[in-house]
This record gives sequence, structure tokens and C-alpha cells, in this order.
Amino acid sequence: MPLHRSHARNLLRATCRLIPFALPALMLALPSLSFAQTAGLPAFNTSPGPNGGTTYSLSVQTMLLLTMLSFLPAMVLTMTSFTRIIIVLSLLRQALGTNTTPPNQVLVGLALFLTLFVMSPVLDKAYTDGYKPFSEGTIQMDDALSRGVAPFKAFMLRQTRETDLALFARISHAAPMQGPEDVPLSLLVPAFITSELKTGFQIGFTIFIPFLIIDMVVASVLMSMGMMMISPATISLPFKLMLFVLVDGWQLLLGSLAQSFT
Repeated sequence: MPLHRSHARNLLRATCRLIPFALPALMLALPSLSFAQTAGLPAFNTSPGPNGGTTYSLSVQTMLLLTMLSFLPAMVLTMTSFTRIIIVLSLLRQALGTNTTPPNQVLVGLALFLTLFVMSPVLDKAYTDGYKPFSEGTIQMDDALSRGVAPFKAFMLRQTRETDLALFARISHAAPMQGPEDVPLSLLVPAFITSELKTGFQIGFTIFIPFLIIDMVVASVLMSMGMMMISPATISLPFKLMLFVLVDGWQLLLGSLAQSFT
């Protein structure tokens, strides 16, 4: 019985984590479904069945839309600023020495809303160039997708190192590209993730240095006093928290993270 309760709790946690990704997707999906109905592409097709009944079937467009929604969490994690932000916040917690404070839910929520703040110009441009003309019926779906993806490609290209792009281009034996617009997403996304991981670790290294100095000073003082049995981390934690608060660390860190994408 406790095993079933544990599985239920894990399922509930996973569902709660998917809610922030699912809500924006549904907000984008509902207008597109309504447009499909006005354009003669209903979400559900009906046909007469045996004995006077009715048979329902999903259209291909609806199935494709539902398939795209299943990839939305992966897109949020890999095509936005979320990766760098969550890595830096996690390394900050380790540098402070607070293993569970702030909790994971707070870090993920903060990273999501900071990602939304950073990506808002990209989302606005994707909406203006891609979805809005498509909802008005002035462009086709293929053009809407290409226009909507273009701002994300431009954002990822600005944050991606040329060495990472060259690495994956060499691995995939890609043909020579004339310009940034010729870089495919299958090549750009892994290069972007690699660059974000590298940048996040570099920022984390600079965050670790002042707290590491405090740990070394506290450990040296304890050794000189002969207090070998006391953990230096226990003594240094209040000093690290005081230092972080006195320098207004949250404002400095979050502001620097947001400005690092400009």
C-alpha cells in the first residue's frame, strides 16, 4: 500500500511540473483550432455510422497539433534561456551550502518566470510575424511556422559559439552554409545547448569563488584553534548568507543573468 501511495505522489508531482508548460500551449492551441474550424478544417470529422449512429475521427491537423504539444516542455528547456538560468541558480545554492533552500520548486518557478521575461521580445516577434498573419488568413501554415521559428533561431544564434556550431556541423557532415538563416534547427539546438551549459558553468565558477574563500578562512581559523571536530560548512554558512544579503545578491545575480542575453 505505501508503494502505491509513493507512485501516486510521484505522478502528482510530475503533473504539477507539466502545468506551467501546458497552459501556454493550450492558450496558443485553442485559437488555432478555432481558425481551423472557420477555414473548413474541423478538429473532429463526423460521418454516418451503422444503425443511424455517428462516427467521429480526428483530423490530421489536430493530431499534428497534439504531437507538437507533447514536445513543448523539451522546447522550453532547450530553445530558451531556461537552461542557463536553472544551472546558475542550482550552482548558487551549492555555493551557499544550503542543500534544499531555496527548494527545487522555487528555483524552477523563478527560472520559468525569468525565462518568460527574457524571451518576451522573441515571443512577441514570433506572434506578430507568424501567428497573427496566420490567424488573419493572410499566410499559409508553412510560412507561419518559418516566420515563427525565425526569432528563436536568431536568439539561439546570438548565444551560440561558433566552435560549437562547427563541431556539430562537422559531426553531421552538413553542407556549407551561406548565412545564419541556412543553419537548420537540428544543428543549431544541440550547439545552443552546449554553449548554454558552458556559459552557465562559467558563471557558476565566478559565483563559487567568494564563498569558497569564506570556507577556506573559516576552516583555517578552526584548525588554528584546534576545533577539528566542528564542520567548517556549519560555521561558514551564516557568514555566506550575510555576505549574499549585504551585497544584494539576488538583484545582482538575476539582473546580470537577464542582461547576459542582450
